[in-house]
Amino acid sequence: MPVGTAFLTGVTGQDGSYLAESLLSRGWEVHGLVRHALLPGAHGEGETSVEGVEYHVGDLSRPDEVGSILKSIKPDLVFNLGGISSVYQSWQHPYDTALVSGASVVAMLETTWQLQQATGKEIRFLQASSAELFGEAESAPQSEATPIRPISPYGAAKALAHHAVSVYRGRGMFASSAILYNHESVRRPAKFVTRKITSGAAAIAAGKLDKLSLGNLNAIRDWGWAPDFVDAMDMIIRAAEPDDFVVATGVSHSVQDFVEAAFKAAGIDDWRAVVDVDESLARPTDAAEMRGDITKISSKLGWRPSVDFDALVTAMVRHDQALLADE
Repeated sequence: MPVGTAFLTGVTGQDGSYLAESLLSRGWEVHGLVRHALLPGAHGEGETSVEGVEYHVGDLSRPDEVGSILKSIKPDLVFNLGGISSVYQSWQHPYDTALVSGASVVAMLETTWQLQQATGKEIRFLQASSAELFGEAESAPQSEATPIRPISPYGAAKALAHHAVSVYRGRGMFASSAILYNHESVRRPAKFVTRKITSGAAAIAAGKLDKLSLGNLNAIRDWGWAPDFVDAMDMIIRAAEPDDFVVATGVSHSVQDFVEAAFKAAGIDDWRAVVDVDESLARPTDAAEMRGDITKISSKLGWRPSVDFDALVTAMVRHDQALLADE
């Protein structure tokens, strides 16, 4: 499709920053929603600013603010990547999660629909959905046809947004969902368990940390490389028809597997000697095995992941080792 204007929520996050860079490199004008004024090159904890993005201050919990920004930009593409991104955090703030990651999406879809009707041009909408939709999945892998059974406030909010996308697609809007499984990169914020593991392994190997405390090591997830998943979202919004697609690798690993791979990359063979299990860090409930079936996106759009599990864990460890070396 020809280049135009894109609007991204969550633009300073892991996925948003990679997506912004990709769009800018292809000549797109990129606008991003941020919660606070962001100077060029500056960023807060867990944020990545991208030169060339025009930032707009607004809050997803205030639909009128976001709506005004959308109406002023009149984008061709809307990527909703923002919201509360931590399942653990959603248990601490369930109402805020429902508002920011659920109800706000309904408001954004309605504003986009009204703007499309007023301008007469198609505006495509991509919702970053989540495998947490399938919380009580009875089997693995999960596909687009797997029943939606969330077991966390995060999953419930994402379910509301996911259903809303389908409602507006039925109304005639180009609205698609990317059902994203776990995906990581060197831009993953430190509050996430994967980054806690890789930074902890690097610190222990460097003699700067004695022990690493973790919660449930038995949780099984499908981990992919974030830039691969950003490519998938870009392909979904540029597809001939709007639809929902599972974005995953099709291979699952336990948190313990992640720990073993990280400590191996850091040069530590006996990870059990330096890792403690702290039950207080476990979630109230945890999903069953999360593993995605990528048959649909592979056959219809030709997408497949390019980075495997060991490579992504190693890349994160090497990054954290480099950060320690620069201190």
